[in-house]
Order: sequence, then C-alpha cells, then structure tokens
Amino acid sequence: MGGLLWLTMSEETSLLVSAETYEENAVNIGTQQKSADMGRFIERVREDGLYLLDIPTTDARIRSIAALLNTFDAPSIMVVSARQYGQRPARLFAEAVGAHSAVGRFIPGSLTNPALRSYIEPDVLFVTDPANDQQALREAVATGLPIVGIVDANNHLRNVDVALPANNKGRRSLALIYWLLAREVLKVRGETTDEAWAEANDLAEWESTF
Repeated sequence: MGGLLWLTMSEETSLLVSAETYEENAVNIGTQQKSADMGRFIERVREDGLYLLDIPTTDARIRSIAALLNTFDAPSIMVVSARQYGQRPARLFAEAVGAHSAVGRFIPGSLTNPALRSYIEPDVLFVTDPANDQQALREAVATGLPIVGIVDANNHLRNVDVALPANNKGRRSLALIYWLLAREVLKVRGETTDEAWAEANDLAEWESTF
C-alpha cells in the first residue's frame, strides 16, 4: 500500500469546474470538528466554526485519483457507500467506469469470506466515508488492499492510503465529486470530453437519492 503514497497535488492551475461551482455544491464545506490528520487540507475556519476544505487541493486530488484508478482494471475497482447521499452517485460512477459497487449495507465478509455469494476480490477499495464504511475498510485492511477515500474535516486517515478531501456528507457535494471523478477517469481513457460528458450526464440526476 505504501506505493500509493507518491500521490501529490497536481501542478495544474485551472480547476476542473469553477471555484463557484465547488462552493455552490458545498464540496468545501467541512464540519465543526477537525481531526489532526486533516489539518493540511483545511483552508480556513468560517465564523460559524465550520472548517473549509481547500478547493485547489480537492481539485488536484480528483485529477490524480482518476489517473491512479486507471492503473487498475476497471472491474477490480470496488466503490462502497453506506451513506445514503453517496449511494446513487457511487453506483453511477461505478456503472460509468466499469467498476464494482456495493452501496447501502455492506455485507460482512464480502472481502474476506469466499463462501459468501457477495464475496469479491478487488484490487483497490474506494470508500465514500471512512467512518461510515468501516466494515469495508476493516476488511480491505485485513486483505492488504489499497484504500482511496473521500475524507471530510473530521475524518481520520489511519487506514486511508490516498485521501480526497471533500464534504462527504452532502447530497450535492457527493454528486459533484463522483460526477467529476467519472468524467476524469473516462477522459484519461480517451472515452469522453468535458462537453460530451456534460451533455450525456445531467449532474442533477446524480443528486437524486432514488
């Protein structure tokens, strides 16, 4: 897993979407608690005590993680989301890039017990929230899988190899993050463009909880 720690901020200066779009979708809105692990991703503290995540860092990590995920065979990528607002965008992301998704309740043993019908052997695990997806996270650690995760201001990074700092609790934030990740993964493959992706994929559809 240590081999993934090379991931650094991109040198790209232009954002994937405008800073206003990130802000309107609350991607940078953190929590009123900050873990020690997340200090380097915090841009400032708002007057109401909410920690704001650094938008350029989030943007750069989306690019880098898209490139990283493309080093794996798509069916060997597993995306999980126990959090309700993450379930539809996580599933749509998986469908778009050809990955495997497990949304809702994660069946214990799905990564460790070959006797289960839900058993799968992915090469990388992508978690929507390390705190809510603890069962999948623990099993990935037990099996030595590299772990990529969307992490909010209050998350801990102990078992997350590659962190994507963003609001992982909001409906619109999770929709935009997964929508952008899918687009960037497919762009790396040469399978779409910004314009083609936006035309074929209405972001509002990714925000639905149904």
